[in-house]
Order: sequence, then structure tokens, then C-alpha cells
Amino acid sequence: MTQNQALRADGPPAGTGIAVDNPATGAVVGEVPDTSAEEVAQAVERARRAQRGWAELDTRARAAFFARGRRWLLAHREEIADLIVEENGKAREDAVVEIVYCASAFAYWAKQARGLLARTRIRSLSPFVLGRSMYTRRVPRGVVGVIGPWNNPLLNSFGDAVPALAAGNAVVLKPSEQTPLTALLMERMARECGWPKDVFQVVTGAGATGRAVVDTVDFVMFTGSTRTGRLVAARAGERLVPCSLELGGKDALVVLADANLERAVSVTIQGALSNGGQMCTSVERVYVEEPVYDAYLTLLRERFRQVTSGRPAGLGSVDVGAVTFPPQLAVIQDHVDDAVRKGARVLAGGHTPEGPGRFFEPTLLVDVDHGMKCMREETFGPTLPVMKVADAEEALRLVNDSTYGLQASIIGSDMKRARRLAERFEAGCVTINDAQTNYMALGLPMGGWKESGLGVRHGAEGFRKYTRLQAISTNRFPMRRDMHMIPYEPSAYRFVLRLVDAMYGTGLRRRAK
Repeated sequence: MTQNQALRADGPPAGTGIAVDNPATGAVVGEVPDTSAEEVAQAVERARRAQRGWAELDTRARAAFFARGRRWLLAHREEIADLIVEENGKAREDAVVEIVYCASAFAYWAKQARGLLARTRIRSLSPFVLGRSMYTRRVPRGVVGVIGPWNNPLLNSFGDAVPALAAGNAVVLKPSEQTPLTALLMERMARECGWPKDVFQVVTGAGATGRAVVDTVDFVMFTGSTRTGRLVAARAGERLVPCSLELGGKDALVVLADANLERAVSVTIQGALSNGGQMCTSVERVYVEEPVYDAYLTLLRERFRQVTSGRPAGLGSVDVGAVTFPPQLAVIQDHVDDAVRKGARVLAGGHTPEGPGRFFEPTLLVDVDHGMKCMREETFGPTLPVMKVADAEEALRLVNDSTYGLQASIIGSDMKRARRLAERFEAGCVTINDAQTNYMALGLPMGGWKESGLGVRHGAEGFRKYTRLQAISTNRFPMRRDMHMIPYEPSAYRFVLRLVDAMYGTGLRRRAK
């Protein structure tokens, strides 16, 4: 994901207001406080007090609060979508996806929390613990700090708060200073739904606010750039506070020779251009086996030129909205210009259109190679470079020739071949005949390899990271003294050795025969 300003030192002085603009028009649509470090510490302390009562509720009681939140979310979906579009500039359809995701998250984590938090009985063959009753339990970490990105102000910000809350934590959410208004709307939701006071809070601000969150909470969930993720990990490490990081991506799509080309083109365009290409899971490079390259490219070029871009004005108005983060326009243009200088051809788009707002034309690049920025660095915009490869082996080599490893996709008809290929990709998730749809499967872990992050969201692992593990061992039938205790008795230890030999040594060998 592109540069998140969560820990950067630039921005307005702490305590001043931060203006929020509409990327599609340039108009200022709101102003939020730049919360100081002292105010963040106070919010975290309030959250810590509120968390104790929240954690004492059973999972069914917390699920009841989630049900209120889900109903509120759906009842206010038009207002929420309006606000997301206004502060983010994305197509309304992309805003709807965020709402659907959070409604699903409320329902899913409310249902799964009880099982994921249940005690687990532990068995042991060790003769030293015979007769003991042992189990593990999950305990909330306390206050979880969620630092969200600007590209999905609901899905990747409040969406991460839901499982943390379901696990019994309080949450302090620091949204991007580019898109903070949606997070504040969720704070209003919590109030109007009667959630316990201070169990969910929003602190708006720039770099100093993000640093203060990392310096005060018990767990950090960060979504943003690899550069900023390193800073988060370093600061959390100094405090010995765990963190989960979803960072940059340069996700690849491979089109095999036996692919259904209509499906391949549909998946390609959706994967590359949904949310204006401003997704950590966006398809940012495509490799096509030579036998179908020409036919695929002809169809892709035709469909690419049908994509509409501009100011969102309701469902069906545009396919690609604005570029949310102002500096990103320069990055996108630089990647396109660099590719052209090095021999690439532009088959569609390639420029920033004139007029108000921040936009970049949906851009299709061919004759590209790995010497170009567009194939190696995260672009985070509505561009797509396509490269011809001799076969799947060459595609595999190029897919893995990256510092990133978030997601990848394969389009092909031979499922056995596609799965074998997928298992050789150096990526946290691989979809076959799909792109990005895995994100809606909340039971499926999603996390990056290499410089794409640490830890996962979703799945049991993505939920349990918000908990601490405690082990309990109980001696149900304690004797005055166990045979292995001091003072040592040789006969006792000779017995232990015979028992170990029977369990793990000659006794096992005899049974094996």
C-alpha cells in the first residue's frame, strides 16, 4: 500500500485542524483535529478503563451490540456511501463494497468469537505430568490501536476494529488524515447504538498522532506502506508490543494458455481498476503465456477503452474515480513515463486529464520488462503493464522476482496445473480464476510475505492475534511429594528411565515390529 502518513513528521502542527478535501472536485468537505500525543494517551486510558467491563461481557452480549451496529450500518448505508465517495473520491460501487464487508464482519465475528475464544484442552504423554488437567485460554490484549489507510476508510479501518472488539478489546482507531470522516461516523454509530462509552474511540491526526497511538496501546494493527510499516514495527519493538502489518504489494496475474480469455480479461480489469487501482491487492502486473498473448491483448485493449473514469455521481456513473492521495498522481505519472522512456507502449490512457479534481486515465502498457518501475515498484493507481512470457515457468520466475508477496492470481482451465503453480508462488494468498474475492471470505487468512507485511487478518489467526494465550495446569490429585522431587532418590529416577524407555524407546521398537 502506498505511503501512509501515520508516523511521518510532516503535516500541520499538533493541535491544529486538518482540512479534508474531495479528491474528485478539490472542494474542502470537512476539518478534523490533529490530536496531540497527550490527548491520545488520555483516550487510551479511557479505553483501558472501558475495556475491563467490555471483556467481562460474554460473547453473546458483545454480539448483541454488534447486531445493533449492523442494523445501523445498513439503515445508514446511503449516508455512509455518500461520505466515503465524498472524502475518498472512489466510484460508488467501491464504497458499497466497503459497507457490505463491514456488515458481514459484524455478523461473522459475532458468530465465530465464542469458538475462537474457547478453552482448548491439552494432553501430554510426559510421565512428569500424569494426572494433571491442562488447558489454554484466550485473554484480550487490552487496548488495540488500529491505524488505517486512506484507500478504504471503512473496510481497512473500522473493519479491523470489529474482530478486535469481538475478542474483548477496546479499540482506538487512528484513520488516515486524508479520509478521517468515515471513521468519525462509525464513532457516532457506537454512540447511537448504545455501545459502552469509550470502548471504541477515534483519534484523528497526522504523524504525531500515529506515533502516540503506537506508543500507548497494547497491540498495533497497521495498514499502509512498507516504509511506514518498518517504523511502526521498530517503535512497537522498543516497547515489546506486538503488531500486525499489512503493507505494500505488487500483485501479479498469470494468464495460462488454456485460460478462458473472456474470464481472464474480466478478472484482469476488475483486479487492476477496482477502487481506481488503489488497493494493496490490486493487480499491478500481468504475465501472459505466448500462445494466447495476442488474442488476450486484443480483447483486453478493447475492454480497457470502455472503462469510464471521472467524478462519481451515483451507481453506474463511472468505473474509476479519483486519485485520493495528492502525491500519488506524481508516482503514477512517473511510472508511466519511465516505462515509455525504456521502450513500453501505451495502448490506452497515460495522462492526467484536464479539469478539477485528481484523476489519472486508466492506462494499459505493453512491451514492458522488469527494468521498468511499473513492474517492480508499487504504483497504486489505474495502470496495468502486460508482459508476454514463453511459458508458466518464466511467469513463475518473474512473479517471484519481487520484494513483495501479498497476493497473486492465476487464470487457467486445468485446475491441477494451476494449483501446482499457485503453491510455488511466493505470496501469502493466491486466487485461481479470481482476483481479490478472497478478501470477502473472512474465514480465510490474508497476509503478506516478504516486504508485504507481518501477520494476517481474517481467519482464526487473524482473530486470535488480538488475544494473549494463557496456559493453566492443575494437579487434581496432589501427593505429599512426587517421586522426582528433591531430595533425589536414585530408585525413583531409575523407574522414570524405565518408563521413558517403555514409552519412547525399546518398547516402541518392539511394538513397531
